Amino acid sequence: MSEMKTDVLIMGTGIAGLTTAMKLAEHGLKVTIVTRETRPEITNTLWAQGGIIYSGDEKIEQQDLVNDIMKASAGTAFLPAAELLAARSGEIVKEILIDKVHTPFAHGDSGELLYTREAAHSRDRIIYNGDMTGRAIQVAMINHLDSKERYPTIEFLTAHTAIDLITPTHHGVDLRQRYEEDKVVGAYLWDQKNQCVHKIMSKFTVLATGGIGGLYLHNSNSEGARGDGHAMAKRAGAYVTNMEFVQFHPTTFYDRSSHRRFLISEALRGEGGKLVNGDGVAFMDKYHPDAELAPRDIVSRAIVDQMIVSKADCVFLDISHKPSEWLKQRFPTIYAHCLERGVDITKSPIPVVPAAHYTCGGLKTDLLGRTNLKGLYAVGEVACTGLHGANRLASTSLLEGLTWGYVAAEDISERVSDTAIYEASRVRGWELGKEEVDLSLVSQDQMTLKQSMWNYVGIIRSKNRLARARAMFRELQDEVGKFYKNAALHDSLIGLRNGIEVAHMVVDASLRNRESMGCFYLKD
Repeated sequence: MSEMKTDVLIMGTGIAGLTTAMKLAEHGLKVTIVTRETRPEITNTLWAQGGIIYSGDEKIEQQDLVNDIMKASAGTAFLPAAELLAARSGEIVKEILIDKVHTPFAHGDSGELLYTREAAHSRDRIIYNGDMTGRAIQVAMINHLDSKERYPTIEFLTAHTAIDLITPTHHGVDLRQRYEEDKVVGAYLWDQKNQCVHKIMSKFTVLATGGIGGLYLHNSNSEGARGDGHAMAKRAGAYVTNMEFVQFHPTTFYDRSSHRRFLISEALRGEGGKLVNGDGVAFMDKYHPDAELAPRDIVSRAIVDQMIVSKADCVFLDISHKPSEWLKQRFPTIYAHCLERGVDITKSPIPVVPAAHYTCGGLKTDLLGRTNLKGLYAVGEVACTGLHGANRLASTSLLEGLTWGYVAAEDISERVSDTAIYEASRVRGWELGKEEVDLSLVSQDQMTLKQSMWNYVGIIRSKNRLARARAMFRELQDEVGKFYKNAALHDSLIGLRNGIEVAHMVVDASLRNRESMGCFYLKD
């Protein structure tokens, strides 16, 4: 086992983690960014299509944004978090995305930024890059940070899977360390290429590992969205909250080719797309006065209801009434994807179904990104500041990661000079198992987990479904837990272990909550 030291260890290379790294490096801190992927651009940020909110400095604009966040959350969002986002995000978007990394957002003929609107927004306030805003942001940020001359103190560790957070309470070599304050002092990392474990010690650790959508059979996320950060932090003693609130995106392309479904951006509905059933009849006005622009949880349940009533595998999103060339220019990625699968969106409606999309809950943090464990921060989708409450407002996801990545970096920068790196010799080394991993069995267990999450812990839940899921997950956790102790490490096995733990979190939170609200809907 090798030992490494860094000022700040960041896990995750999406917009939240990269923003944190950028600001910390600008203060001269040594920053180590870790991803289990072989390329740092592979994140949930990369798949985000619609856009990012860019609200002005005027108080009325900020208050309107707060009001929309509260409305979309069914009144359950944490008001101070919404107010912080509204007050600070505009300047941060301008500094980081526009002025610093030069994200190629859409501009009009006169050079002005173009704005669009998505569901539950009261005004046009979303800037975008066609239908691949996340990709534009991700690439721009990676390209900006990938300069040793500009950021000499940043190091990327790719193909490194985090195994566990290090705490003196759990990993100290002396029993008396159990009495130390609850804190995180680093992490154990599995080096996939060299098949070894690194013990990396850090003054601060930032989790930016994303959500848990990848645990569902049908989802719009990257495979890495399997709850690694949630599970590691919970084992270390961090508080987790709001895990029952998993948002399902109403419209993903329906086909039978994969479990990760291609997102059909909400911006299509914002630009006038209509949801219709197999007979071509629009139906959303029966479910909500805002029709296609109703909050996502309502649209998702409406689609499921229509599928049940008509015994159909999907519904359809029709935007073919818009000019053909405009559609190709505004939604080039969606147009190309659909065309490859035999659907010309300029002439035909798009077959769509809901899919797991966003985790509103996560590691409980304060408004500076701090968890209850000293030295551990969480930013982006893995965290829960209370911003989204029971349901997220469209296009706040990228903005949340950007804003709290920035805010957390500010707080860490003020504290780092008073913090020392914990002595590595006082932390146990990782004991590697010897038993060979049967990856086909791991894959089968992963499929069982995904199917159970989709069938029993999905858009519409019931006490019986949740009870069955809990029983299945207990059995699965028992079997995997016994094997994990002696097994050789592998990224898939680490992910399976974490995924089962997170599935328990969602089920337990769902059973505790007896009131349907936002994106949590309990049938009985």
